[in-house]
Amino acid sequence: MENKNETIINKNNEKEEEFQKEEINNKAEPKNEINSENKDFEVKIINVPENYEPKNALTFKIIIIGNSGVGKTSITNNAIKNVFYENYRSTIGMEIFSLFLKINHKLVKLQIWDTCGQEIYRSLITNFYRSSSLAIIVYSIDKKDSFKDVEMWIKELKINSSPDIKIILIGNKSDLADDRQVSYEEGEKYLDEPAIISFYETSAKTGDNIRKIFEEVGLVLYKDYIKYKEEDSLKSCSTFRTNKIDTKPKKKSCC
Repeated sequence: MENKNETIINKNNEKEEEFQKEEINNKAEPKNEINSENKDFEVKIINVPENYEPKNALTFKIIIIGNSGVGKTSITNNAIKNVFYENYRSTIGMEIFSLFLKINHKLVKLQIWDTCGQEIYRSLITNFYRSSSLAIIVYSIDKKDSFKDVEMWIKELKINSSPDIKIILIGNKSDLADDRQVSYEEGEKYLDEPAIISFYETSAKTGDNIRKIFEEVGLVLYKDYIKYKEEDSLKSCSTFRTNKIDTKPKKKSCC
């Protein structure tokens, strides 16, 4: 039989979840979308109760790729749950996670496709590249081979994804600096690649730079969304003007 203290705790937990849900969904949104050129964006990762899907979230799909064992799943877990597991099993195929952000009162959902790095699943994973808005490529700073394969991952993306896909490059396991095989400068050189918009060194163990990356991902995709809406609106206005019916009476010919 449940005692009174347990009953009170359960009720308090339920109230806390309901409060979180109300706060997520009921914050007033601005009447007009903020202009994409405006630099004043407030970005914040928010906690959402487990198995709860907030209403009216703007959803973007991102994919995380890289060799097996570089810490792709650990990066995702740190961003979403703020946890790190020393012994984590390798991902088989792929797993899908959700991360929610508030950007200027707009609710944004990042649907994160966390992929395995084993070659045996490579052909399966490439089928999911095309529908991704952004890709994160991960290597481990203590594994030179994982860095050498970055070029291969970029080529795969270019072949199988949309032409305008954006890429963020991550050198993970910065907490293993004493075992470093790849310098920061080597990773940074990839910024010369047009598709790569940012480079970070991270630690899924300490959390260094992890949330910062996903906040940037959300902001980049949100800005693209606003820009697309602005351009679409301009096209609609232009089409309306072009197709407008001329109501002025035509002059009659003399003959």
